[in-house]
Amino acid sequence: MNYNELVAIKERALLAMGPREAVHNIENVEERTVLVCGGTGCTSGKSKIIYKEFKDQVAALGLSEKVRVIMTGCFGLCALGPVVIVYPEGAFYSQVQPEYVSEIVDSHIVNNTVLTKYLYAETVGDDGVIKALNETSFYKKQNRVALRNCGVIDPENIEEYIARDGYFALHKVVSSMSQDDVVKVMLDSGLRGRGGAGFPTGRKWMFAKASQADKKFVLCNADEGDPGAFMDRSVLEGDPHAVLEAMAIAAYTIGADQGYIYVRAEYPIAVQRLQIAIKQAKEYGVIGKNIFGSNFNFDVDVRLGAGAFVCGEETALMVSIEGNRGEPRPRPPFPAVKGLFGKPTILNNVETYANVSQIILKGAEWFTSMGTEKSKGTKVFALGGKIVNTGLVEVPMGTTLREIVEEIGGGIPGGKKFKAAQTGGPSGGCIPAEKMDVEIDYDNLLAIGSMMGSGGLIVMDEDNCMVDIAKFFLEFTVDESCGKCTPCRIGTKRLYELLTKVTNGTATLEDLDKMESLCNYIKENSLCGLGQTAPNPVLSTLRYFKDEYIAHVVEKRCPAGVCKNLVSFSIIADKCKGCTACARKCPVGAISGTVKQPHVIDNAKCIKCGACIATCRFDAIVKG
Repeated sequence: MNYNELVAIKERALLAMGPREAVHNIENVEERTVLVCGGTGCTSGKSKIIYKEFKDQVAALGLSEKVRVIMTGCFGLCALGPVVIVYPEGAFYSQVQPEYVSEIVDSHIVNNTVLTKYLYAETVGDDGVIKALNETSFYKKQNRVALRNCGVIDPENIEEYIARDGYFALHKVVSSMSQDDVVKVMLDSGLRGRGGAGFPTGRKWMFAKASQADKKFVLCNADEGDPGAFMDRSVLEGDPHAVLEAMAIAAYTIGADQGYIYVRAEYPIAVQRLQIAIKQAKEYGVIGKNIFGSNFNFDVDVRLGAGAFVCGEETALMVSIEGNRGEPRPRPPFPAVKGLFGKPTILNNVETYANVSQIILKGAEWFTSMGTEKSKGTKVFALGGKIVNTGLVEVPMGTTLREIVEEIGGGIPGGKKFKAAQTGGPSGGCIPAEKMDVEIDYDNLLAIGSMMGSGGLIVMDEDNCMVDIAKFFLEFTVDESCGKCTPCRIGTKRLYELLTKVTNGTATLEDLDKMESLCNYIKENSLCGLGQTAPNPVLSTLRYFKDEYIAHVVEKRCPAGVCKNLVSFSIIADKCKGCTACARKCPVGAISGTVKQPHVIDNAKCIKCGACIATCRFDAIVKG
């Protein structure tokens, strides 16, 4: 394919796509596009059935030529899925069920009347006019760069990617830029790796370019093992060509001709769309031999990971691709010098690659106009936990945690108080309420005892026990340790045992000192990033929530009422009506009393299941 053919495809695809971003309140519209979210979250909510219902009903009405029904990637607002958007009106239908489809088709498609009762409430103005998504609280502070095509294009149609300037960056690089030119743009952009440590992407590419070898490799880390993280999955599901184009640009820059995408086998939709994208890219000549008529060759293959968290570490990932058990290797030598199969290799994660083509097309200055002094651009976060608007958000670096939680996230459900947010998954730390106004970037998070990580952001409220949270994440890293080095293999287990003593009420204040000392030893002596960052949740909770540890150790009490060995249930006599509902619900017979008389709980029998509290209609049962 040459440049003129690329332009012709773009023009043709743009005509076919129609308006998909602007909101148009148009009466008597004949042609429409129905976008159905095909991300994993909405798929679990029957979006495939919804998609088929729309296709079938549109076909039955003879409207297939005028109404396009397309399965897209994630729209971001997962809390309201399954999502359907109908253009040109931009009607955002939320929590759609298969049985709603016929009503939407009849009212909206046939009779040109938007069915407001199924719309995302914030998109409906007081006058009944539909508002643009970027006017809603969830979207208005976002700046979608890495997610620019997710929820907009058909991820299984390369021409729709080209319509959005896809592969024009690759053409620019191959036809008019030297390898040094590309390195300079990447260095000037300040793009840092979005997979965890934030190493400058341009420097990584520069080192690999400088390495002399007969073979080099470009890798994409799509392993994404952090609990609660689904950013990379969503990009692959909604915009796989963005990753392929960026990998080809990286390959041209360092002189590689082979790439591998290491993706979790638990991501079936992402894997399927990647495979389709690779096949299409080869058919269109943007992957393969003599790309855009040059002497540049580049091929890509997919390698499936078996779900080992340690394989998110770059050297362990390479060992796994080589066909061996995923274990990290000592560094140096670094992968840019000696990586996959002993050859110079660069590895970036999905989100990092998703920024590359836009930087090439729009320039380094455009990218540096967003973010902070040392952290440029935007960052995608998977917002989860105790939050109203769970989903994917992409905000400029420097956005505060308060803005993300209270404005974009919609706050904490049930009127509860924000307590902490965990960033960086098991490798990160917990940010307390007093740090909510800290601007989020790589350096600021490290300064307050957390880290960016891949972008998981788990929100916790007053009902969460921070000791239990630290124990939960540490248990994960204990299970996921490859066992190669002693500080991680043994140290994390001993640390977990000390945390268990705290939650059981058998620890001493001396044990807290031991925990902190052991945390620092593990950080300083572990072989790879898994062990080096494993103590972060413990250290950050000890730093900001020491009073909870003291309560567990000294008072033998869990303030949040989570740790079962430190919780007791009691019945307030003045409130108890003697209805016997709690006694009948108790699975172990720990509640006794006569009808219309206050009941009592035998805590020696009580298993702290909470069934009695859930059953009582008079709020007579408390735990403490």
